[in-house]
Amino acid sequence: MLHISVKYHYFRAGLFGLLIGLCSPMTANTETATPEALVRDTSSRMLVALKQEKDVIEEDQGRLYDLVAEIVLPYFDFQRMSRLALGKYWRKATPEQQQRFVEQFRVMLIRTYGNALAEYSDETIVYLPVLAEQNAKVVTVRTEIELAGGMPLQIHYDMFSSSAGWKVYDIAINGVSLVTNYRTTFGSIVRKSGMDALIKQLAARNGRES
Repeated sequence: MLHISVKYHYFRAGLFGLLIGLCSPMTANTETATPEALVRDTSSRMLVALKQEKDVIEEDQGRLYDLVAEIVLPYFDFQRMSRLALGKYWRKATPEQQQRFVEQFRVMLIRTYGNALAEYSDETIVYLPVLAEQNAKVVTVRTEIELAGGMPLQIHYDMFSSSAGWKVYDIAINGVSLVTNYRTTFGSIVRKSGMDALIKQLAARNGRES
């Protein structure tokens, strides 16, 4: 059975922050917007959609996942995230295995993000200065989510400049990298059981949460 060994409550909170931080009416061209502007400009679109479709989502959780896929995930580079999450095992996988892994990894993240939305609301996001050269091709957008009665949750988005605009390729929650965490878990499964077994476990997990 696939077990993602993370400080899960941090990641659920952080992934919610990512959803809220990466979704809204596009006030700037996504291919030319700065990373911080993209994170800011995408936030209200998701919030508006959630409010408008609240009744539908309560009846059909699948609609929530659809909204996540439509609004948030275009700003992720799943190919790059998958390569980083698998590390050396990506290079050892066949093209067919790589494709299947990307598909299941994407579904898993959609479900994780969608489920996180059901647990958090009305958090305040603070955007910290972006520490990067003016023409940098890789930057980190740093944010903090103010949680009632607790320390702020630090969420950093690692982004790179692609031909289609800025894309997210990793997220760090309170200093813990999402990609690095998955790499440890996925690598353990592949070493013990092989790539096909990992993909099968991801698919089984996704099926249980559908």
